[in-house]
Amino acid sequence: MNMKQSKVKFSIIIPVRVETDYLRETLTQLQKQSFKSFEVLVITDKISKSASPATKRNLGAKMSKGEYLAFIDDDSYPDINWLKNANKQLADAPHLCAVCGPCLTPPGDNIFQKASGLVWSSYLGSGGAGSYRNNISKKRFVDDYPSVNLIVNKIDFNNVGGFNTHHWPGEDTILCLDLVYKLKKQILYHPSIRVFHHRRNVIVPHLQQITRYALHRGNFARVYPQTSFRIGYLVPSMFSVYLLILIFFHPPFAFIPLITYLTLLTVSLISFIAKRYSPVVSLLATITIPITHVYYGILFIIGFCSPKLNFVAHKVDSQNQQYLGG
Repeated sequence: MNMKQSKVKFSIIIPVRVETDYLRETLTQLQKQSFKSFEVLVITDKISKSASPATKRNLGAKMSKGEYLAFIDDDSYPDINWLKNANKQLADAPHLCAVCGPCLTPPGDNIFQKASGLVWSSYLGSGGAGSYRNNISKKRFVDDYPSVNLIVNKIDFNNVGGFNTHHWPGEDTILCLDLVYKLKKQILYHPSIRVFHHRRNVIVPHLQQITRYALHRGNFARVYPQTSFRIGYLVPSMFSVYLLILIFFHPPFAFIPLITYLTLLTVSLISFIAKRYSPVVSLLATITIPITHVYYGILFIIGFCSPKLNFVAHKVDSQNQQYLGG
């Protein structure tokens, strides 16, 4: 699909494997954009001859006519002023190579999806490593941001060779690292550049998604430590090791950290309810947070110790037009 304009400012690139209801929602919402100078490129397996999202995005970049490449996922849709607000931040800002913004949970998601979104957006749930990515937070410069809501200057994108096609997820982490540390430019997170990102249901699909992120972040902590060997990503592994020590050795005063953690969980639950999340969603999120931490922590260690992670594409149910595996 290509919405041609007389002068294209943004090329919106969406990699897909199958056409889903979410994709149709994305395209419908894009038609409502208040800023009209854009084109939309939906890159399928058939077009790219590859299941790799990174390969699809690179092909979309080559086909594009815009000055900026706007990356969004097919299970996400933008705020009506997404491009308008991005354009405002990019205007007369040569120091910027990219802009990004919050990925919010859609109001229409079910309670299990909203619980997952609450885990991602809460400070305790995300380990403090990126809660701003899933909240409307103050503007800041960042050096790592997911491609679900990332708008990049096309010249800068080409100067670093586009996305690394050997990884998924994580190709966006490498791209941002190259943009900031090789080109010495900046990526601006601005709260007005908003996208709504459908979440995976808790608990199994949520953890299936966590599997990919944890393994790659662990591997990147060793291979790309500039942006991945950070305390926020390490804490879940430290917590998991602590629990093993607690279970098998019972050292003196060992329960103090656990009591502190359970207190923080209780505070989080109260905070969720105070923010007017439903009791069911709040409780589901609170239960999911420690499960996520332990699961992520163990897989992070496995990823760190793995010499290489191979790309594994989403499996699809072509008959029902659905992705499988979280």
